[in-house]
Amino acid sequence: MTAKPSSLPKCRILLAEDDDSMRGFLERALAKAGYEVTSFANGEEAHERLLQEPFTLLLTDIVMPRMDGIELARRASEIDPELKIMFITGFAAVILNNESSAPKEARVLSKPFHLKDLVREVERLLAA
Repeated sequence: MTAKPSSLPKCRILLAEDDDSMRGFLERALAKAGYEVTSFANGEEAHERLLQEPFTLLLTDIVMPRMDGIELARRASEIDPELKIMFITGFAAVILNNESSAPKEARVLSKPFHLKDLVREVERLLAA
């Protein structure tokens, strides 16, 4: 017997994106796909929330004010080494190399992307 989808625990996504319209767009799309999403406009506020409660996935822009996504991801992985991390960025030239302090298992999704691609990548990362 399998559990009904409504009785399964939702994956909790912490979203950090400084662009208001993009943040709202991503939040609505992920919620529609069945995820519980908590979002913030900068890495500092997202980090504060992560100190208070657990999440399944950190979905963060790389370039943000107050604390960039790479620093947020580094601190987040110190708090919860099991946290899955995905970067979203509008800078196609940004590459997370070995000298970066970003977690090694993190994925990168370059803007612009289709919402189906985002949901598919989130599902793939959570299943890994």
